[in-house]
Amino acid sequence: QVQLAETGGGLVEVGDSLTLSCLASGDTFANYDVGWFRPSPGKEREFAAGVRRSGGLTCVGDSLKGRAAISWDNARNEVYLHMNSLTPEDKAVYYCAARSPSLIRAAYKGNYDVWGQGAQVTVSS
Repeated sequence: QVQLAETGGGLVEVGDSLTLSCLASGDTFANYDVGWFRPSPGKEREFAAGVRRSGGLTCVGDSLKGRAAISWDNARNEVYLHMNSLTPEDKAVYYCAARSPSLIRAAYKGNYDVWGQGAQVTVSS
């Protein structure tokens, strides 16, 4: 089974950009749909962005709409979350998750089987 590890978190300033990486091991990452999640008030894990491998369809959650994008490098077995114009409200632990390719709702955390340990992002004001 695939294992996931997030990197790239850290302390940034308001307005900065940051890219998180999710590195997969144990299997070919291109065989999995991938989602990024983060906690938010009232939600244990809110959908941040995701990619559905069939067709390469990507989507970004409401909280990061217009400020984030997801990309991948199959040769490196990595998926990236690119964020810009960060605000203190973006401070969170960001989790990468994977599932077998599916047409079921990508924005629901319960539809993912494998999770990374998370990467902390802190935005100073």
